[in-house]
Amino acid sequence: MAVLPDSRPDDDPQQRSASPCPPEVEVRRSARRRRTVSAYRDGNRIVVLVPASLTRAEEAEWVATMVARIERSEQRRRPSDDDLLGRARSLSDRYLGGLAVPESVRWVENQSSRWGSCTPGERTIRISTRLQQMPQWVVDYVIVHELAHLVEVHHNERFWAWVENYPQAERARGYLMGWSAARDEGDEID
Repeated sequence: MAVLPDSRPDDDPQQRSASPCPPEVEVRRSARRRRTVSAYRDGNRIVVLVPASLTRAEEAEWVATMVARIERSEQRRRPSDDDLLGRARSLSDRYLGGLAVPESVRWVENQSSRWGSCTPGERTIRISTRLQQMPQWVVDYVIVHELAHLVEVHHNERFWAWVENYPQAERARGYLMGWSAARDEGDEID
């Protein structure tokens, strides 16, 4: 039986995962599904939908194919560290008058309680890979927050005035607070 991939999109950025370990895979067999196989990201899990008529060997082959397809698609969407640096410079120009000039901006996997961090003396910014699954406007907010530390080190009124230049600052803070609360995590931006 020739099974065709379903046209269901697997590239919803809100469903992306930044997990460095292999994803959990859930296979759902359906008697109603006749000829198509589809897959999508659901948090840290990849759900693969297959016809119930597939043999276990055919199922295993399709699962491997669909997981690889989703991971390739997600990898193409993840900006590199160079992309982050370029984005940071653009955001600095737009919202901080170009005053914040980072030396480097990079993704890091070792931030379990922060969304981002900045070392002003070295002009380096680190962004948690957990943000890769979030909307771009939220990532931009975290970058602007860290860039503001290059202009004003402390979380004082001047610092927050710089951050508030980003038009979606309040919305992004609410999004991150809600995300953290839903997972019972006390994440912070520093």
